[in-house]
Amino acid sequence: MSMTDGPTALPGAGADQAAADRESKGTPPGSSAAAPRRGWFAGWSERWQAMPRQQQWALLLVVVVLAYLLPVIDPPLISTEPGNDFPLACQTMAIYALVAVGLNVVIGYAGLLDLGYIAFFAVGSYTAAMLTSPDSTFLKIPYLWTIPVAMAVTMFFGVMLGVPTLRLRGDYLAIVTLGFGEIVRILATIIPAMKGQVGFQNVGHPPGVQSNGVPVFANSNGVPWYWLTLTILIIVLLLAGNLERSRVGRSWIAIREDEDAAETMGVPTFKYKVWAFAIGASIGGLSGALYSGQVGFVNNQKFDVVTSILFVAAVVLGGAGNKVGAILGGAIVAYIPLRFTAIADYKYLIFGLTLCLIMIFRSHGLLAARQRLLAYGRHAYAAVRSSHDAKAKTALGGEAPS
Repeated sequence: MSMTDGPTALPGAGADQAAADRESKGTPPGSSAAAPRRGWFAGWSERWQAMPRQQQWALLLVVVVLAYLLPVIDPPLISTEPGNDFPLACQTMAIYALVAVGLNVVIGYAGLLDLGYIAFFAVGSYTAAMLTSPDSTFLKIPYLWTIPVAMAVTMFFGVMLGVPTLRLRGDYLAIVTLGFGEIVRILATIIPAMKGQVGFQNVGHPPGVQSNGVPVFANSNGVPWYWLTLTILIIVLLLAGNLERSRVGRSWIAIREDEDAAETMGVPTFKYKVWAFAIGASIGGLSGALYSGQVGFVNNQKFDVVTSILFVAAVVLGGAGNKVGAILGGAIVAYIPLRFTAIADYKYLIFGLTLCLIMIFRSHGLLAARQRLLAYGRHAYAAVRSSHDAKAKTALGGEAPS
């Protein structure tokens, strides 16, 4: 591999990393890295990486403003109406995006296949419901206080699940986590305090009342809920980005690529896997608390295996290991069924066909991850590539004509 192909991944992952780099660059196998890009997003990544930091933030600010205005604008081409209220659809998309970011920490960064992530989502939802609903006999606290409480409780459950199970790998870990998701749903059915199918009604919401006496965060008013969820999503995204570039993030990537090699090089793999489970679980609990507040009703029927698989599909669809791809994948997974509710008999057929086509033509996800193991890896990569190109031109210039 030439130096223009970038840094070599850990042992055992070189071929996969090279293939991923070629796909993300649009370079077919066997061709030079300097060949023209032919991908769907040809040249976008290089142009973005070449931009000054101030210009990148300016463009991101425009995207964020448009995201906040999305439910207000209600674009005709992508609107879910009349089948579904578009602001509420935007809220659902934001919830799924937040879930995908949390699951991306577990699957995308640490490489741990978690099929029972719905359990953490359920624990967060029940925590908020049991601490705010009048149907609950537990201590009542303001809704906004339930958000950190839900994160703490789900983080505890993540550690409790991770400590005995994270010595397993691959399919075995997937089966264990899938079983954990079902255990939580069954416990919600058989424990009287969790009220089974009856559930909890009138779950709390953030404070605030409009001039007509209607709460600002009413269940049917999706705009303020969407703005709240989007704000939290942006904060989580910034924290996840910093975490990805930290020593913890580099350790997760090493574990994902080759756990045995990482262990040999001194990475405490078990500790970092537990951390990944705990952090991912806390974000899942945060998502569940927001979901229960907006819906206003929680019971055991909302947390099934199908929803858990959709969460995994969102991460894989967007691009495992890419936090922006996870947001995009989560939004798409939530949007497609809502968009085609008017033709309800065919909406899941359209949903399945769309997923199949995307995975056929973008096997690494819509935004395939291109890992930068150093905080300033792109600058180092550009310097190495420039040096290599200069040496290559000098060598070609010094050759005698044949």
